[in-house]
Amino acid sequence: MAIRDRLDSLSRGELAGLVVVLVATLAGVGLWYTRSLPKPIQVAETPATASVPGAGGSASGASAVAGSPGASAGPPADLIVDVTGWVRHPGVYQFGPGSRVIDAVQRAGGARDGADLTLLNLAAPLADGQQVLVPKEGASASGAAAGATGAGGVALVNINTADEPTLETLNGVGPALAAAIIQYRTDQGPFTSVDQLDGVSGIGPATLEKLRPQVTV
Repeated sequence: MAIRDRLDSLSRGELAGLVVVLVATLAGVGLWYTRSLPKPIQVAETPATASVPGAGGSASGASAVAGSPGASAGPPADLIVDVTGWVRHPGVYQFGPGSRVIDAVQRAGGARDGADLTLLNLAAPLADGQQVLVPKEGASASGAAAGATGAGGVALVNINTADEPTLETLNGVGPALAAAIIQYRTDQGPFTSVDQLDGVSGIGPATLEKLRPQVTV
């Protein structure tokens, strides 16, 4: 009752002032409360990495090339070469890419005494399936055709002038077949083409195809 009596004793102006003070106090309390509340934290988005013009295309292009099956060539294939003629160990040998005729001669044990290496281009590169024929000395006059060479610079044997020892250096020709070739050209005259070897006794289609890359007329 004491508070009510005091309020009744106040004039209107005093009551208005009291109300203003009360409202201001409440407003201040409300403002303080609002500011004291925790504020949400905003997380800034990470900006996308800027790409240099043209760099993205180049990088993706490089990746595509690097990942494509045909981007890298496989290892070079080995070479299979038949080394025959005036060598110590004639035979078929396997060589790595970039090998030369000199490598083939050395692999076959080297040239035999009486071989004429001047008729070969020893620096010529080997090719897969090639035959290296090492001629005997004197083959240029009695067998090898001057200036005529096969694959890899190997000298060809002239079947019109070659003697029996020179003919025997050919792959697939032994003493009997060498004698038959000489007998044929004695009876029939000089060969006009390599195909005429088919008429020599003992030479069939398979032997002719084997001799074809080794000889000339």
